[in-house]
Amino acid sequence: MPQRRISARFAVDDKTEVREYFNTEGFNRWNKIYSESDEVNTVQLDIRTGHDQTIQKIINWIKADGDIEGKSVCDCGCGVGSLAIPLAKMGADISASDISDAMSTEADRRAKEIGISNAKFYTSDLESVTGNYDTVTCVDVAIHYPTEQMTGMIKHLCGLSDRRVIFSFAPKTWWFVGLKKFGELFPGPSKTTRAYLHQEEDVRKALEDAGFKIAREEFTGTNFYFSKLFEAVKA
Repeated sequence: MPQRRISARFAVDDKTEVREYFNTEGFNRWNKIYSESDEVNTVQLDIRTGHDQTIQKIINWIKADGDIEGKSVCDCGCGVGSLAIPLAKMGADISASDISDAMSTEADRRAKEIGISNAKFYTSDLESVTGNYDTVTCVDVAIHYPTEQMTGMIKHLCGLSDRRVIFSFAPKTWWFVGLKKFGELFPGPSKTTRAYLHQEEDVRKALEDAGFKIAREEFTGTNFYFSKLFEAVKA
C-alpha cells in the first residue's frame, strides 16, 4: 500500500478515535479533571494540576502584555473552556471549537453560567476552522496526533493567525519516552486514545516554515503531566 494512503488511514483513525472518546467515556472523565470535582484519583488530580499550570502560564503571558481586551482569539481544541473562558473574562473576543460536541457544549454551558457573552463555542475539527484572528491557541491537543499530522495542524493554525500562535505539546525526550512505555505496561480503562510525543525541533521547524518565530516558551512537568509551551509570533 502506498505510504500516502497508509498515513491518511492512520490520520482518519486518530481523529475518529479522539472524537468518539471525548464524546463518551472521555468526556465524563476529563470533565471531572477539568473542574473542581472531588471525584478524581491521585493521577487525575496530578494531571489537573499540570494542566492548570500550563493555562496559568499562558494567562500570565497575556496579562503581562496587557493588550488582549477587544482582540480576537481562536482557541482550537478548547475542551471545556479552561483557557477560552479566562481569556473572555479578560475582554478578548473568543471563537472556540472542539472536535467533541460534548466538550464544546459543556464549555458553552460554563461560560453562560457566569454571564460571558463574548465567547462563541462550537463543534469542529481543527482543520475545518476558518477565519483570521489576532491570537490562535491550541493547548494539549497535539498529543492525540502523530507528528506528520501535527505539522499540518501547525501550518493551519498559523494560517488563521494575524499575529500570534500559542501551542503546547508533549515533548519527546528519552525520559518521557521511557515514562510513556512504562505506562503502556498497564493497559486498562484509561488506555483509550493513542498518545504521541513530538520532537521539539519538529515543532520549531513547523512554526518557522509557516513564517513564525518563537518569542516565549515554558515547560510544565508534574508526576503524570508534561507539556512544552511555545508562543510564536509572525516573523
